[in-house]
Amino acid sequence: MNIKLKDEYTDRLFNAILKLENIEECYDFFEDLGTINEIKAFAQRFAVASMLIEKKTYKEIHEKTGASEATISRVNRSLNYGAGGYRLILERLAEEEK
Repeated sequence: MNIKLKDEYTDRLFNAILKLENIEECYDFFEDLGTINEIKAFAQRFAVASMLIEKKTYKEIHEKTGASEATISRVNRSLNYGAGGYRLILERLAEEEK
């Protein structure tokens, strides 16, 4: 966990997210919380992470998601040197899909 990120406001936000019960509540909350572009950017990064784990090339990822090379590289760095959040959630989703 990045100590620069952790504070009481962020804790409260994350606790609020954990209270969401279904996808519709997520849409409502995040629509109020951020702009459409911000939400789409998070969704794009998450898709990029999934595709990187699947060993897709930067070109394939760009063609599928429209993500720039800089975005793909940033997500790749997070996958390799980050806190492990992408891998944790992608593994959980993969287990659910089985």
